[in-house]
Amino acid sequence: MTTSLNPKYFNITYPQEHVAHVEINRADKMNSFFEAMWLELHTIFNHLSHSPAVRAIVLSGAGPKAFTAGLDVKAASQGLLSSDDDSQTDPARKAFHLRRHITSFQDCISAIERCEKPVIVAMHGFSLGLAVDIATAADVRLCAADTKFAVKEVDIGLAADIGTLSRLPKVVGNFGWVKEVALSARVFGAEEAQRVGFVSQVFGSKEEVVKGALEIAGLIASKSPVAVFGTKDILNWSRDRSVEDGLRYTSVWNSAALQTKDVSAALLSGIQKRKPTFEKL
Repeated sequence: MTTSLNPKYFNITYPQEHVAHVEINRADKMNSFFEAMWLELHTIFNHLSHSPAVRAIVLSGAGPKAFTAGLDVKAASQGLLSSDDDSQTDPARKAFHLRRHITSFQDCISAIERCEKPVIVAMHGFSLGLAVDIATAADVRLCAADTKFAVKEVDIGLAADIGTLSRLPKVVGNFGWVKEVALSARVFGAEEAQRVGFVSQVFGSKEEVVKGALEIAGLIASKSPVAVFGTKDILNWSRDRSVEDGLRYTSVWNSAALQTKDVSAALLSGIQKRKPTFEKL
């Protein structure tokens, strides 16, 4: 499956039917990101979004130390965050250049949220900065007991700009807590992350959280892809709109989706006590 993908900084496997496992593969640098990596991430999730063989995706990090330690600050300091100032550069033009770069970075991480397939993120070890951006763009967040989180950007002189400040308050529903961790950049652990609703489950180890994520992905992948993809889309669309608008959108969506053969297949399988099968989408 997906033989056209050959990323350098990610491993992609298919551990069970209709499930893709994407692993950040830069363990020697604690899976920290630089530009080539987020561009690969964008390509991977766009590709898997449109792959008819994939119905659920697990995202994890290689190695024992980190899901991702965030942005590769050394690489960034020589590029986007470089302090070199060309006095001949017009400030407005420099601002336009930076804005295009930031928007491109944001779009790469948003590819996870836009992906038609549910994305389950399995975090462990250091999960800092960009890790939170990535996690909030995913659909389900799980972690190991050793996970250490932080919205780290203020410690390098930035306001987090790749999604955390926009998504995290909506994920946890606690604006005061988000302000505290974002303004202080303090580290918080798995227990606190579960208590505030950032993660839905905590597992004992990295191996256990990846196994748990794959089990959930397998369960999701066994359902009607029409129903699953519709559910993700409606939830994401409704998040930023009124209940009335969400209901209207759902009625339009289901006026088409209810015509699927998956409904009768699911109902009959329940009556006949057998596992349903669904066509690729």
